[in-house]
Amino acid sequence: MSTGNVDGKGNNRKEELYQACAVLKVPLQHVKILDHPDLQDGFNKIWSHRLLANIVKEEVSSQSIDLIITFDNYGVSGHKNHCDVHHGVRMALYENSQRNIEAWELISTNIIRKYSGPVDIWLSIICAFCYPGGQMYCLLNEYPHKSFLAMAQHQSQWVWFRKLFVSLSSYTYMNTLRKMSM
Repeated sequence: MSTGNVDGKGNNRKEELYQACAVLKVPLQHVKILDHPDLQDGFNKIWSHRLLANIVKEEVSSQSIDLIITFDNYGVSGHKNHCDVHHGVRMALYENSQRNIEAWELISTNIIRKYSGPVDIWLSIICAFCYPGGQMYCLLNEYPHKSFLAMAQHQSQWVWFRKLFVSLSSYTYMNTLRKMSM
């Protein structure tokens, strides 16, 4: 939704995203980066849920999208823009309830689970197993080293604590998605 231009590095961060996509073998024609003046990155920047919903609805329609994966309402790290994206997607889904769009949210975990690396795989599986049928899935990352390599492409952000995060984060090894209900 943004180039991440909070420090004036938006063009660099855009190129870094393309490089990360290349590592992950995501075709560049499947990547779209917005640079909307009202969606500028920043912890203190509040994004309009209405604007986000309109953008999501337009993309769903123009690209014939039938599946969306987004943040949950905490946004993994509590980043305000991540939370805003969740609310914008939820608004778009509510307003397009007649369309057959499946939506899933990445579940945010507490700090202990977040930094427990691959140990959290078992707890995630147990949580998903206890959730009502077909409403939660655990996605195991078979190649966690690729996550590290992809994040390393983001040189403007590749500081010691992010290296530590990617190495220790349970999100590097497993992601749990919960089906969004309207």
